[in-house]
Amino acid sequence: MSDKLSHYLITKRDVDAPVAYHSGQYYSATQFANAVKSWADKLQAQPFRHYALYTEDAYPFAVLLFALLHAGKQIWIPGNNRPGTAEQLAADCQLLGDWQNGESFDDCLEAPECFSGSLSPLNLLDKQLVIFTSGSTGQAKPIVKCLNQFQLEIATLEQRWGEQLGEAAALATVSHQHIYGLLFRVLWPLSAGRCFHSQAYINPETLVHALQRGPAYWVASPAHLKRLDHHSPWGGIAGLKAIFSSGGALPETAAHQILTDGGQAVIEVYGSSETGGIAWRQQDKAWTLFPGMRLRCIGWKWLLHSPYLQTENDFQLDDNITLLDDGRFMLHGRWDRIVKIEEKRLSLVELEQRLTTAPWIDDAHALVITKTRDTVAVVVVLNAQGLEQLKSQGRNRFIRQLRQILEPWFESVVLPRKWLFVNIMPLSTQGKIDQQLLTSLLDFDSRKFPQVLNLEINSDGVHLGLRVPEDLLYFPGHFAGYPILPGVVQLAWVEHFGKLFFVMDQPFSCMEVVKFTQIIQPGGELTLSLDWKAAPGKLYFNFSSELGMHSSGRMVYESKRL
Repeated sequence: MSDKLSHYLITKRDVDAPVAYHSGQYYSATQFANAVKSWADKLQAQPFRHYALYTEDAYPFAVLLFALLHAGKQIWIPGNNRPGTAEQLAADCQLLGDWQNGESFDDCLEAPECFSGSLSPLNLLDKQLVIFTSGSTGQAKPIVKCLNQFQLEIATLEQRWGEQLGEAAALATVSHQHIYGLLFRVLWPLSAGRCFHSQAYINPETLVHALQRGPAYWVASPAHLKRLDHHSPWGGIAGLKAIFSSGGALPETAAHQILTDGGQAVIEVYGSSETGGIAWRQQDKAWTLFPGMRLRCIGWKWLLHSPYLQTENDFQLDDNITLLDDGRFMLHGRWDRIVKIEEKRLSLVELEQRLTTAPWIDDAHALVITKTRDTVAVVVVLNAQGLEQLKSQGRNRFIRQLRQILEPWFESVVLPRKWLFVNIMPLSTQGKIDQQLLTSLLDFDSRKFPQVLNLEINSDGVHLGLRVPEDLLYFPGHFAGYPILPGVVQLAWVEHFGKLFFVMDQPFSCMEVVKFTQIIQPGGELTLSLDWKAAPGKLYFNFSSELGMHSSGRMVYESKRL
């Protein structure tokens, strides 16, 4: 029996063995083969050469993928089915699958019990697959692959973990439209004779419930695994044959929790759409290269030799690496601005470019705020038209308009959740965008500090638009039934923001002419104006709103006299 992809991945198993579990029923190897043959005949009769394939579920995807391969078509596999993506792809190829207003394939998987003829082995070296990944310039980058590249990687995975998995089914919380999900939840199970579940399990509770159907392993990502907490179904998780994770490094705290509470040492895989899997690790900081992989450094560039690339030329990695004496290596992030949000690959450059197509925006800068769940934030420089639009529409409605510009191109999970409007982009002393400042403004503790809505920097100082959170630690117990912001908290905010924007090395000395003229209540919106006079060491401040001045004064900082 062969386990080659060229035999459309079913010859290793019994004809009645389940290939996939889809929409409440199992589909056997025979049913899969019949469906592939039926669709291959239909597609072969069509004159089109290129097809863009997208489906929500993995089994229809597998049927259509192998039907297209047997029909001799080239398959483009986009990461999403957004209208903008569809519009771009439709210029070069036919859309097939679950596209907007398109046909659903749940009712199109049944085929006659038998066909005359059979499916011939595929040519593994035909370049029939095109996978898209975010390029560093912001444009989607097509990567052409052949089946042999996947077969080589599958052989490596099966050699390393096949015995551990046994007959376990593949359960996933990641999409098959990206290379990791395509390989781990569809192609590897098919090639190795295992069953895969067509549905993506959004939460661990539904995934664990699926274990009632038999042994399984979990194809996950850091975005899902780091959300596990003490309420998670650890008993079921402990019963998994393995947990795989890719799409970014899993935080050590999450890995430790899964090992402690679930008895599972997560297997992390490092790689890219271009290279496939490069290395793996398990409860370790260092990564171990897969067999056949070699790293070498020229200057600051790291080059990879991989048998999956099918070329003698080494591939330049975008990661910052430290090679250890034992051949393992450490990762220190990427040189470019490609990030992973909920296992979705996002080009921050492309996001910025799409935003600046709006007539109200002069410049935009995107960054990621890393917490339990990674969040995209954007800093936007508004022109005069934009300022007028913000004023007339209001902040929430204006942000919805900006999100609508992005929605045709990006999935909702990667859309910005935090917004900061500025008059100029803050720069560091090196003349680069001040990442540390922007992160400090956007990544705040809402129990202690206000939300920064907008920022204006000019010759007379800094002006911050603030919203006072209603759940501040300082409201309960401070005038019961009538919460107000204590004056001492206002002064703490002044010093906090003052030290973010100005070089204030001297110790605090005293306060001068401090006045509290109007109360500040929960939910209020304020402007905090700051002006630092370095020579006398004085920070001038005032809090104001549409109601007028709330407080003002100056804080004095001076070096201790000897």
